[in-house]
Amino acid sequence: MAERFDAIIIGAGIIGAAIGFSLAKRGWKTLNVDKLPAAGYGPTAASCAIIRTHYSTKDGAAIAHEGWYYWKDWAGYIGAEDERGLIAYYDTGCMVMKTEHNNQLATIIANMQALDIPYEEWDPATIQARLPVYDLHKFSPVRRPDDAGFGQASEDLVTGAVFFPRAGYVSDPQLATHNIQRGAEAVGGAFRFNTTVTAIRRQDGKVAGVTLGDGSEIDSPVVVNVSGPYAAKINGMAGVLEEMNIGTKALRQEVTHVPAPEGFALPFVTSDSDIGCYCRPETGNHILVGSEDPECDEREWVDPDDFNEDFTEQWGVQAQRYAQRLPSLGIPNQARGVVSLYDVSDDWIPIYDKTNLGGYYMAVGTSGNQFKNAPVAGELMAEIVERCQKGHDHDAEPIQFPLTHTGRAIDLGFYSRKREINVESSFSVLG
Repeated sequence: MAERFDAIIIGAGIIGAAIGFSLAKRGWKTLNVDKLPAAGYGPTAASCAIIRTHYSTKDGAAIAHEGWYYWKDWAGYIGAEDERGLIAYYDTGCMVMKTEHNNQLATIIANMQALDIPYEEWDPATIQARLPVYDLHKFSPVRRPDDAGFGQASEDLVTGAVFFPRAGYVSDPQLATHNIQRGAEAVGGAFRFNTTVTAIRRQDGKVAGVTLGDGSEIDSPVVVNVSGPYAAKINGMAGVLEEMNIGTKALRQEVTHVPAPEGFALPFVTSDSDIGCYCRPETGNHILVGSEDPECDEREWVDPDDFNEDFTEQWGVQAQRYAQRLPSLGIPNQARGVVSLYDVSDDWIPIYDKTNLGGYYMAVGTSGNQFKNAPVAGELMAEIVERCQKGHDHDAEPIQFPLTHTGRAIDLGFYSRKREINVESSFSVLG
């Protein structure tokens, strides 16, 4: 006889683990299955794990602000011991440069005001006082090092920046996921690793369970696809791709790790579309440098089972771009950092939704910008699953989800698979 669970969650990255945790807290018998050997072992482990509240959409900012409260009280959220210890959240704040590219942050500032999220506007003198080694001249448009004009600064300085105090980072995203696993297990959730799903089984037009790579079957009336870069392949198994107005696909990304210049320690997270980079402090006084996907960088969409896992010239491109802003930066001869994948939706906003296949749900398109929202994503997906399994038609009447810490409510239709592309999206990422 096949094993049986109330819900099977495909994936044990940070979003999948959080969904398992939230359902288990509601009394569901849950099982997270993952093809990798541990929770958070895939793209989650490669995440820059930046926590921020500023978003180009109001709903995105509202959920990110809610998420910040979970990171501030991580022990309270987990509610269990972990033999490896709990992660540290570094609440450093985040500085974002005002540029023509981001419309001088006008939309984001309006969102902060509407949602009562704190922020500070900094002029160039304030930026220089906080980052005295920075060159604050404009370098835009963003170029590649072999393009004419690269590194040639304008006579003009950047307009200024906005500092968001409710922001920071986690230095060990894999440990954060392990913490959630232990929290889930403490309330009855189960995890199974080195386990590949090969089929989504159906019966009478509804989910019946999954078939595994060894041929065994697990029964469940609910299956949630949280498989990261494999999301489109799993959705294909379930036969739900044609009903989706928004799709997802895997994007290859490189993140650069470089040592900070002598005598300098990056004090907070930064985002700088004038040079096309975001940065955060890294342990050992290193700096992590990611790309904000400027137009001059070709996006590399790949098959998650077949992509180049080695560093390319892009590693050095990102380092050299940051060196425009930080001229004393030394660039090592040997590349260090990570090469991994994002699961990206057509408008870079995740899909948290049901489907037309009864009992089949998805939390996809989350890579690159949803690490920070994992605890909230777990709760809202648990709400969608529980309500829809009781007969609610989320397509016809989108669920209004209350945010515990901020007292607001979010229309979860914002994350629908059937939405139109959101033109307010930045169509980019901050790690």
